[in-house]
Amino acid sequence: MYQVIKRDGNAKRATMQTVHGTIQTPVFMNVGTAAAIKGAVATTDLKEIGTQVELSNTYHLHVRPGDHIVKRLGGIHKFMNWDKPVLTDSGGFQVFSLAGLRKIKEEGVYFNSHVDGRKIFMGPEESMQIQSNLASTIAMAFDECAPSKATKDYIKNSVERTTRWLVRCKKEMQRLNSLEDTINKNQLLFGINQGGTYDDIRVEHAKTISELELDGYAIGGLAVGESHEEMYHIIEETVPFLPKDKPTYLMGVGTPANILEAVERGVDFFDCVYPSRNGRHGHVYTNHGKLNLFNAKYELDNRPISEECNCPACRNYSRAYIRHLLKAKEMLGMRLCVLHNLYFYNSMMSEIRQAIEEERYKEYKKMRLDGFEQGE
Repeated sequence: MYQVIKRDGNAKRATMQTVHGTIQTPVFMNVGTAAAIKGAVATTDLKEIGTQVELSNTYHLHVRPGDHIVKRLGGIHKFMNWDKPVLTDSGGFQVFSLAGLRKIKEEGVYFNSHVDGRKIFMGPEESMQIQSNLASTIAMAFDECAPSKATKDYIKNSVERTTRWLVRCKKEMQRLNSLEDTINKNQLLFGINQGGTYDDIRVEHAKTISELELDGYAIGGLAVGESHEEMYHIIEETVPFLPKDKPTYLMGVGTPANILEAVERGVDFFDCVYPSRNGRHGHVYTNHGKLNLFNAKYELDNRPISEECNCPACRNYSRAYIRHLLKAKEMLGMRLCVLHNLYFYNSMMSEIRQAIEEERYKEYKKMRLDGFEQGE
């Protein structure tokens, strides 16, 4: 299912076979929270810009339109017209992000919906059931993403509960995959390593969950307030204790520089809202750093966002025109910026894979980081 083709130091180039096609790693998953990329980007666009995996959110789709509705419509692939892999996160991050609207118990988490305030309960079994109804390619285990600055005692208790929840997730997933009316009986399960910024808790948890023989392993609870140096340190300490024959996924990270650093430390899978969120605000990525297209200096700039880029925006439109669209609050401006940013990320991952294959990843990473620092 998962096969490492080439190693260059700790960086690895691999493939992962799934029921919805083969994923080439390292890979950046394009985030479509509610089964759509924010910024009016369609699944037909995703194919054009080289997207391999689309990521959607369990909690949000459960709230709206409802996972039972998605199941009745044939699962998330048919619902959104996407035939490549889909990863659904478990709702565990909402345990962190909706802190004011939830209560954590051993059985699971009690929420108030952020949409209409209605009461929702989600535990490991419910999360697996929702993700099974969505019929995603990869389901994430239900966990608690604890605040990075929580006390060691809190983190320790939280991680122990996350482990108990993971065991329940695995058992429920096996049950669901055996049912006759399950759409995707080959749904894969990734477990999540937690532990804040405590090396010893992280390593111990990595060892414990490795014994469960899951389809993949994620490092969660980073990019939630700790420094980049702390994050890189935790990745370095944790990855060696996760299974070598399974993919490693760094959740919610990050900037192009974060990705380059994490690949060098052995990470395969990434996701982040940055490219789409920044794009919607006129911030676009280039090989020479990030540009803010709202800046007046682009008012008469006839060049594309990047002359080195082959995305739909750069092939057809100027900085001046896209700036005008953004200033006029025309949705096309946001759409073009999001398309460009996702293309930039997807293309960078393709270059990363090639650099690892050719055993020149260190040089590639240095060249990239130097370019970002130099600016335009």
